[in-house]
Amino acid sequence: MARWEPNARERLVRAALDLFTEQGYDATTVNQIADRAGLTKTTFFRHFPDKREVLFAGQDIHARLLADGIAAAPATATPLEAVSAGLDALTASFRDERREFSARLRPVLAGHSELRERAVFKRVGLAAVMADALRERGVPEPTASLAAELGVRAFYQAFEQWADLTNGQTCTDLARIALAELRAATAALD
Repeated sequence: MARWEPNARERLVRAALDLFTEQGYDATTVNQIADRAGLTKTTFFRHFPDKREVLFAGQDIHARLLADGIAAAPATATPLEAVSAGLDALTASFRDERREFSARLRPVLAGHSELRERAVFKRVGLAAVMADALRERGVPEPTASLAAELGVRAFYQAFEQWADLTNGQTCTDLARIALAELRAATAALD
C-alpha cells in the first residue's frame, strides 16, 4: 500500500485489530501496525499516543455525537428522552459495514486487562459527557448522572447485541429497546 493513500487513521486501526487478532496484543508492536497499514511509525504517533489507544480511536466522535444529540432534543424532552436522542445520534453511526469489525474487536478487548481497563475509562467518559449535556439542559443531580448511566448501559447492551446479530436489526433499534427495558426496570424498583 502506498504511504500517501488516504485514511491513515482508519488503516492503522484496521491493521492493529488484524495483528492483535492474529498474534495477540502483547506480541504486536507499533512498528508492525504501521508496516501493516503501509505507513511509518512516525505517522502512527501522529494519530495515537500508544498502541492501546488505536482501538479507541472513535471515542471523541462518539462523545460529540452523544452531546450533540442530547443538546438537539426538544426543550420539552425528559432526561431519558434527551438521552434517547443522544443514543440515536451515536448509534446511527454504527452501520452494517462496521458490524464485522465490531464483532472482531470485542474478544481482543476482553482478552487483555490493559484494554479492558481502557474500555472502562471510555465507558465512564461517555457517561460523563451525557451527564454534562443533561446538566447543560438544566437537569439537576442526581437525575443527570443516573439518566447518563442508564444511557451508557443501554448503549453497551445494544452494541453487544448488534455486533452479534445478522438479522438486520440496527444498533439504534437495539439501543431504544435496551433503554425502554431499563426504564421499565427502574419503575419496578419502588
